Amino acid sequence: MVATGSLSSKNPASISELLDRGYHPESLLSDFDYWDYVVPEPNLNEVIFEESTCQNLVKMLENCLSESKQTKLGCSKVLVPEKLTQRIAQDVLRLSSTEPCGLRGCVMHVNLEIENVCKKLDRIVCDSSVVPTFELTLVFKQENCSWTRFRDFFSRGRFSSGFRRTLILSSGFRLVKKKLYSLIGTTVIEGS
Repeated sequence: MVATGSLSSKNPASISELLDRGYHPESLLSDFDYWDYVVPEPNLNEVIFEESTCQNLVKMLENCLSESKQTKLGCSKVLVPEKLTQRIAQDVLRLSSTEPCGLRGCVMHVNLEIENVCKKLDRIVCDSSVVPTFELTLVFKQENCSWTRFRDFFSRGRFSSGFRRTLILSSGFRLVKKKLYSLIGTTVIEGS
């Protein structure tokens, strides 16, 4: 049996129409019951809420990078691959979906890995009014391009300030989830 839009309810007219076509009555009711549970109506409010939450998380990550560029990274620009913060935000939302308080119970430690050394950038508390139930450690990775080092070597002579360097992030990242009140181990996501 194929469920279609015209037969979306269990009203007697739809069922009698199928009976007239030769469908067996017991299979009709069990098929309708099956589709009621397997294909729920999409909740558009949840989709809109999740998109806005994802966008807010993207802005938080971008602000973290922006604030860290001169204070902790010593550079004037941070180049972020297209959709990187979007992918990270989606993974963060997915990891927080199984938590009792969701994203509100998250504390995120943001780091940058430069030449196998992790540098702490920021600590983001998603909702300070909620006791954290899990921690996420996000590790951005620096793009490993030899031409950027070569360019930076020659640009040092031209500029007296050390803030002219451009940091290029890789599309790869690591996201580690640690539950604070559970015996369940950590979850690691490697993005590329």
